[in-house]
Amino acid sequence: MTLATQELQTGDQPVASIVVLHGLGADGNDFVPIAQELNLSAIGSVRFVFPTAPVRPVTINGGYPMRAWYDIAGPGQPEDEAGLRASSLEIQTLLNREAARGVAPARTVLMGFSQGCAMALMTGLRAPTRLAGVVGLSGYLPLADRMGAERSAANVDVPIFLGHGRQDSMVPLARGAGSRDTLRGLGWHPEWFEYAMAHSVCAEEIADLNRWLLKVLAAP
Repeated sequence: MTLATQELQTGDQPVASIVVLHGLGADGNDFVPIAQELNLSAIGSVRFVFPTAPVRPVTINGGYPMRAWYDIAGPGQPEDEAGLRASSLEIQTLLNREAARGVAPARTVLMGFSQGCAMALMTGLRAPTRLAGVVGLSGYLPLADRMGAERSAANVDVPIFLGHGRQDSMVPLARGAGSRDTLRGLGWHPEWFEYAMAHSVCAEEIADLNRWLLKVLAAP
């Protein structure tokens, strides 16, 4: 495994894991405060895993090197398929590691924000073993035209949480809603949440996410 990670564990012997993927230019520290706002004590101890993306030149930012899961060339340009697939393999390795550490995939949630949302949807819906859920915040579905052929039979009905800000100028609401509609057309039933915010996370979204996590991670 090559991704650097940090962890937050709410108690001994975790019964669930949540792998959280940050957005463009951030790192594994970005979502630690939000994880600390969640109260999942009703399901027991939870391990949060925060990987950090590698540094790479990002075309849309003038080629400036920054932490990114994949390159972004700009509107109308081809997606960075090689970068997306390479990062997806690294993230799947993290999911495999959680299983090896004793938390079954069915007790693991893959979550991401912005670029991290794209990676969570891409990886989670292709994961070979059923996950507890996939969370996409303020992002979109990458390589959408490949999803129908490449989706995993194990995750064809995995629960999906999609949250987006109505004032998002980085990833417009219409792009997030379009990804939602694509997933619906492929047979998934994502739960969609809109908020009066820009490209960020708000208290209302954290509360909705908290309730959703308690639901999908509840004991069978």
